[in-house]
Amino acid sequence: MATYNTSDFRKGLKVQIDGEPYLMTEMMFVKPGKGNALYKCKLKNLIRGTSLDRTYKGGDSLESADVETTDVSFLYRQGPDYVFMHQETFEQYEVPEKVAGDIWKYLKDGMICTMTLYNGNAIIVEAPVMVELEITECAPGAKGDTATNVTKPAMVETGAEFIVPGFIKQGNVIKVDTRTGEYVERVSN
Repeated sequence: MATYNTSDFRKGLKVQIDGEPYLMTEMMFVKPGKGNALYKCKLKNLIRGTSLDRTYKGGDSLESADVETTDVSFLYRQGPDYVFMHQETFEQYEVPEKVAGDIWKYLKDGMICTMTLYNGNAIIVEAPVMVELEITECAPGAKGDTATNVTKPAMVETGAEFIVPGFIKQGNVIKVDTRTGEYVERVSN
């Protein structure tokens, strides 16, 4: 197993601590007047989602986490699980609802997503950053209501509800940012 020395520490590094994978979300280098340099790190557990703060001295090292990130396509939902297929090996992964989280709001058949695997099991599934979804239900805009920030709820093809501007109609296709869950723009009428 590969190891990372403190000189390799950076944001985004995936390391293993006490047999579990962690993502280094923050790393700050501190050089006090006397003594060794210190590396203050904030780490997020990739399985449980908890965070911890650790400080390492210059010369310390951490094991690299045995995680693999790959592209998968969404196939279908099977009860509480989501089924994805690896793009190259065609291997299928059943991802439980608790791992998938709110990704259901954006999933369409065949959509390419990013999956992080740890020991062959899916621990993170991420939808593309921007997704285009068709409006299936929304209240009509009130006539004469031309204020710039009038919004209303709208249902999309996945069954999720998003807040959209008042001019959006049923049948429009909108772009949604999956990181925030917010409307970005109208794609077509």
